[in-house]
Amino acid sequence: VDLKTKDNTVVVTPRTGKPYETGFTDAGSDRLEAQLQSADDQGKLAGGYNIQGRKTNGWLSLLTYVLPFLIFIGFWIFLMNQMQGGGSKVMSFGKSKAKRMTADSPKISFRDVAGVDEAVEELHEIKEFLENPKKFQALGARIPKGVLLFGPPGTGKTLLARAVAGEAGVPFFSISGSDFVEMFVGVGASRVRDLFEQAKQNSPCIIFIDEIDAVGRHRGAGMGGGHDEREQTLNQLLVEMDGFTMTDNVILIAATNRPDILDPALLRPGRFDRQIVVDRPDRKGRARILDVHTRGKPLAKEIDTDTLAGQTPGFTGADLANLVNEAALLAARHGKREVTQVELEEGIMRVIAGPEKKTRVMSDKERLVTAFHEMGHAIVGHYLEFSDPVHKISIVSRGQALGYTISMPQEDRFLTTRAELLDSMAMTLGGRAAEEIVFSEITTGASNDIEKVTATAKQMVMRFGMSDRLGPRVFGRDQGQPFLGREFSSEPDYSDEIAREIDDEIRRIIESAHQRARDMLTEHREVLETTSRILLKRETIEKNEFLALLDGKAEEDVFGPDDAPAPPADGATEAERDAPLPTTRPGLAGGTLEARGLDLPEKPEPA
Repeated sequence: VDLKTKDNTVVVTPRTGKPYETGFTDAGSDRLEAQLQSADDQGKLAGGYNIQGRKTNGWLSLLTYVLPFLIFIGFWIFLMNQMQGGGSKVMSFGKSKAKRMTADSPKISFRDVAGVDEAVEELHEIKEFLENPKKFQALGARIPKGVLLFGPPGTGKTLLARAVAGEAGVPFFSISGSDFVEMFVGVGASRVRDLFEQAKQNSPCIIFIDEIDAVGRHRGAGMGGGHDEREQTLNQLLVEMDGFTMTDNVILIAATNRPDILDPALLRPGRFDRQIVVDRPDRKGRARILDVHTRGKPLAKEIDTDTLAGQTPGFTGADLANLVNEAALLAARHGKREVTQVELEEGIMRVIAGPEKKTRVMSDKERLVTAFHEMGHAIVGHYLEFSDPVHKISIVSRGQALGYTISMPQEDRFLTTRAELLDSMAMTLGGRAAEEIVFSEITTGASNDIEKVTATAKQMVMRFGMSDRLGPRVFGRDQGQPFLGREFSSEPDYSDEIAREIDDEIRRIIESAHQRARDMLTEHREVLETTSRILLKRETIEKNEFLALLDGKAEEDVFGPDDAPAPPADGATEAERDAPLPTTRPGLAGGTLEARGLDLPEKPEPA
């Protein structure tokens, strides 16, 4: 007999009969084999027997039963580990995101900072205290716990902090104010605690918080009655800076350009003991900043940084860095080996008004209106006693302006008289007055001029007390935005009758400035006609050329006989001329350098 066993089935094939199948259990398999062996021993099986098949392994059977349980237990452990890992990630929200300056970080020293000597001196004192504290402690002095750097954007506040990090020789932690803010309640306060805990473990050290106004705004300025997470972060910061636990060896440096919205508790002595103004540099400061940024750059021999500093009043350190970089890019674009005066002057114009718009093609009528508009600014400004001298006039389109007139003070100025404001307003309205006199029509190009004049007149009446009718009074209060300042809303502190008088006084000042501009241009109508035609032909007139033309010199004597460029062909299609253009202009860099220009025409929207 032949036996085949598989899957609990036995197939019996007798030597003399047909095969048949029968089932058995694992235990029955052993008995069947024993019975066959016994029968063979007794001689009952002629020819013996043969069993084909694999004997069942007990361990394999056990594993078959246990394996599903092992898989289930492993999956459960995996889920638990994932839950624990997720919990640790949630808890990691409370960890500080401050970055510690390492030895491999790029080093910036006080040599790389120029134009802010007072701020450098104050911060240098902190460096000395960290290096030799006994010098100050011997006199009973203590180092300021906090230093607040504030000033306009681009004046070098963050650069000063980097210089401190490069020279302090102690651990330096830097973090942004917005890094404390998250969507989960309590995260900001937890990060403040963790930051100061790290600082204490590495003391003496310095913490730098950039844009601290993100967490240090005046409490109670929020809108609505809900929980304000930012206030809890600020409360924790106040406690860490000057709370029950002393942190004498941890110095906090912060930077902001909005000190007026910071909470008073943050600014009191014991927290930010020292508040340093980082203002726009003066002429000497600008010259030193230019020396720093031109270091290592090939400059032409005729370039004088002091003269260049005189051409950039009101520029910040960031503006000057951008100016030098733009000049270097232009020199490389033109294939030059050094930066010349041409690239630097073009860099100044790029910072003030943006790059030239060579693809913007104006019609002959628009170019003519632009020429008279810009020359109106220049002539009124030239003949007025207290206006800034004209530096450059151009009808070359830049940025979002069709033309511009640059007026520049001869020296840095920190106070402005009423006569200077009135002359500046008349010069600003000179473009609109020229359009009225020459074309007996006005355009939308003077919208920005009117906006600036209105703002100046309003400040003269309501802020500066320069109105003879209303006297030296301040009307109204500053209305801050809900999340930017202290005041959510404010009511006028004057009556309706005073409001009408304010409107009448503002209107009178503007109309007076406008009439002065008209009278000035009417008196010099011939000069306006002549110089505007020359500007239309030359496109750009510099200061010396403008003064020579007003002195009565001929055009050929000023520019040369063959120096005039050919006027651009008006190749624009009607569709291109009718294409809508933006109607706003970007803010100008610099507080004392003014650019008056013809704005882009505003196209009416289709019905």
